[in-house]
Amino acid sequence: MKYLSYSMLLLVGFVANAQKVTKLKEELILDNPPFPECHASTIIETPGKQVLISFFGGTEEGNKDVGIWTVGQTAKGWSAPVEVATGKQPDGTQFPCWNPVFYRTNKKDLVLYYKVGPNPREWWGLQMVSQNNGKTWSKPELLPKGILGPIKNKPVAVGNTIISPSSVEYSNKIWKAHIERSADQGKTWTFQPVDTANSARVIQPTVLVYPGKLQALCRSNQDRIMSSWSYDQGVTWSKLDTLSLLNPNSGIDGVTLKSGWQLLVYNPTVSGKQWSNGRGELAVAMSKDGSNWTKVLMLETGNNKNEFSYPAVIQTSDNKIHITYTYNRKNVKHIVLQEQ
Repeated sequence: MKYLSYSMLLLVGFVANAQKVTKLKEELILDNPPFPECHASTIIETPGKQVLISFFGGTEEGNKDVGIWTVGQTAKGWSAPVEVATGKQPDGTQFPCWNPVFYRTNKKDLVLYYKVGPNPREWWGLQMVSQNNGKTWSKPELLPKGILGPIKNKPVAVGNTIISPSSVEYSNKIWKAHIERSADQGKTWTFQPVDTANSARVIQPTVLVYPGKLQALCRSNQDRIMSSWSYDQGVTWSKLDTLSLLNPNSGIDGVTLKSGWQLLVYNPTVSGKQWSNGRGELAVAMSKDGSNWTKVLMLETGNNKNEFSYPAVIQTSDNKIHITYTYNRKNVKHIVLQEQ
């Protein structure tokens, strides 16, 4: 028998100590969707340990007919999709909608954040509130000037403070991540920059929670996920570091599990000639410290003709892990995992 090198022994030990997850269910949520394309889902728990999902849908991303839709889980399956917001303006002009994100306040109100505008460089942030778990919604309300809301991924609560992960695409070459922070449950917000001196293009952070600190993991143009830390509840953030996790400049999302483990859903590949290259594989990785990550599960193993992207992930009150993601722009896939 050949001897293992010291580095190989360390790797074997690390993998053996990694947390495990088991897939319990996978399904497409849309039956005969009323639109040609959909993308950018968000998910939240509703009473009865069920979930509500939202996404944007229309003829094609960026077209004026793209609105925000919701689909609810019921005892009999999934409800029919309902369009809850459009980009129609008071003067009759219409713009596309983008990237809905759910958040539940400490008053148990359900907030739906989303963007409207001709493109990500010119869009603006809005919110609607539901007091009946998404059955009906308030009229859209503009967010304060300079505040876009969570740009793709869910906010997290630290005590009574909302930490909302956001970003700005100033141009095709300048992307900057930041945090929008509210100490009064969304009435007022402050803009907290993340390493503005870094030349990398970083957007769409996801926020993970550790004892005494927060971590923002960002999509980047470096073929790797980038990381920043905060030790003062999201007021200031460290310089960005590059992690070993591959990423083809595509959306990611993570969640802090009740066990203390961190779970990340991401495309474990590098970019190619086309913007969609690398989105044919989707994986789950886990970490205890936010620096050392182990891939624990492959959700999709396609190729560059596929797009499995823009994941959203939560842990529900029964400890199950729910993941949604874009399925070839034609549907949204829902997966349920159980942590071992």
